Amino acid sequence: MKLGVLFSGGKDSTYAAWVAKNQGHELICLITIFSKNKDSYMFHTPSISQVTKQAEVIGLPLLVHNSKGEKEKELKDLEKAIKQAIKKYKIEGIVTGALHSVYQVSRVQDICDKLEIGCLNPLWHKDEIKYLNELIDNRFKIIITGVAADPLDENWLGREINPSFVKEVKDLNKEYKIHPAGEGGEFETFVLDCPLFSEPLKIKNQKISGEKNSWKMEIEVE
Repeated sequence: MKLGVLFSGGKDSTYAAWVAKNQGHELICLITIFSKNKDSYMFHTPSISQVTKQAEVIGLPLLVHNSKGEKEKELKDLEKAIKQAIKKYKIEGIVTGALHSVYQVSRVQDICDKLEIGCLNPLWHKDEIKYLNELIDNRFKIIITGVAADPLDENWLGREINPSFVKEVKDLNKEYKIHPAGEGGEFETFVLDCPLFSEPLKIKNQKISGEKNSWKMEIEVE
């Protein structure tokens, strides 16, 4: 299929796009929602503006739509964005990075059904630890840009997903029930390099804010 990628710049949407491409699908465009609600149920927000730089090194056009991020109402904004991608780029389906969120995947599926296009979720129910190791094995350079769970703190910001990270989140899952891949919003990520990129991105500036177990790192890349 000719696919539009629901793209946040994080590990899940980027890896899903790469998997879909390897399955023989054609990536046509990236679709990103800029949500004003930092606690959006649907959309990733840390450093979201930097997807423009990622789109450049991926070499795909980027469609950006703004949203107030109101629960359920934000789905209308997503539907408008997908409609535009269908009209402008003739996409035949959407690829998402959903792992376990029934809330997210069911709502995207409903939109796709309504618009009569396919919905591809190549990471759905993938084992989390196996998934993290796949990211490392396939040369995805990913950093943590946000945390929101006990006992995570500001020291996690900027950390790269590597074997020591995988071991640590595996232990945290046993003790604190933290989702190893951050599916519950425990942590957010940003991809600096991967096989889809023509060249790696570098962090130019960063700004850290937060308190207790809720921290975000807004970055600027080049």
